[in-house]
Amino acid sequence: MSQDPGKRGVIASLRSNFLAGLAVIAPGILTIWLIWNVITWIDGLVLPLIPKRLIPDTGLGLNFPGAGVIVFVIFTLVMGYFTKGLIGRTLVAWGERIVESMPVVRSIYNAVKQIADTVLARKTPSFDRACLVQYPRPGIWAVAFISTTTRGEIGDHLSANGPMVSIFLPTTPNPTSGFLLFVPRKDIIELDMAIEDAAKLVISAGLVYPASRKPGALSQTSPEDQLSPSR
Repeated sequence: MSQDPGKRGVIASLRSNFLAGLAVIAPGILTIWLIWNVITWIDGLVLPLIPKRLIPDTGLGLNFPGAGVIVFVIFTLVMGYFTKGLIGRTLVAWGERIVESMPVVRSIYNAVKQIADTVLARKTPSFDRACLVQYPRPGIWAVAFISTTTRGEIGDHLSANGPMVSIFLPTTPNPTSGFLLFVPRKDIIELDMAIEDAAKLVISAGLVYPASRKPGALSQTSPEDQLSPSR
C-alpha cells in the first residue's frame, strides 16, 4: 500500500528543512574544523622544539591551543627582521653554501626555495588568468590557469609554434594536483572569471558557476543559482 499523501508531505518538508539547515551550518563547521586542525598541527610541530627551560613557569605553560602558532609567528617575524640586515644575509648565504655542497639536500632545498620565492615573496608571476584549453583531445575543454609565458630552453624549442604559455591544468576535486602544459596562446581561451571563481568551479566538479562578467550577458540561471550549487 502506498504511503498517505500527508505523511509524504511531512517527510518531504522535514527533508527539505534538514538539507537547508545542513547547507547553512556545514560551511561554518568545516571551516572551524579545518582551522582547528591547522592550529593543532602547527602546535604539534613547534612546541616540542622549545626547550622546557625556556617555557615560563606560570602554571599554565604553553599547553593552550594556538600557543605554537603564536610562537611560530613571532619567530618568523624575528627571522624576517634579522635576515634583512647585513649579518643575517651573510649567515643565510653561508648556510646556503653549505646546503649546496650536499647532493640530495641541495636538490630538495632549491626546489622548495624556488616555490617559496614564487608563492610567498612573489619574485616571479603567479597564476593571473583562468583559461579554457582542449584536453585530453580536441573538442573536450578543461579549465586551466595561465602561469606565465613559456621561456628558457623550452620556449626556444617551441618557438616555431608561435607565442607559448605555460598553464596548470588542475584535477577535480583536488586542485593541488594536475598537469603542467605548454600550449600555443592561440589555442587557449582566456576567461574573465577570477582565479578564485575558477578554483571553485574545479573543486565543485562543475556544480558552482560564477556569474558572467560580460556586459549585457544573459544568464540562464537566477542570481541565487549562480552563487549556489545547481540542483
